[in-house]
Amino acid sequence: MIKIYSTSWCPDCIKTKKYFDLKGLKYEEINVADKHEDREEVFKVSGQRSVPVIDMSGNIIVGFDKKKIDEYIRI
Repeated sequence: MIKIYSTSWCPDCIKTKKYFDLKGLKYEEINVADKHEDREEVFKVSGQRSVPVIDMSGNIIVGFDKKKIDEYIRI
């Protein structure tokens, strides 16, 4: 299960979602701009207030990091 905490205007969020689409990966998007609770959840998950934050089956990636994404896809 892949979950991405993002905003619609964040360039790295857009790149990450396009990369997932290119790889054929299904993901749940949580737009943290919509609700205060979602912003708090992303902080609890990552300790960060920046996006994107990606949760790949419990493996947390902060930012758009192709190398890490590809590592977790292979696991």
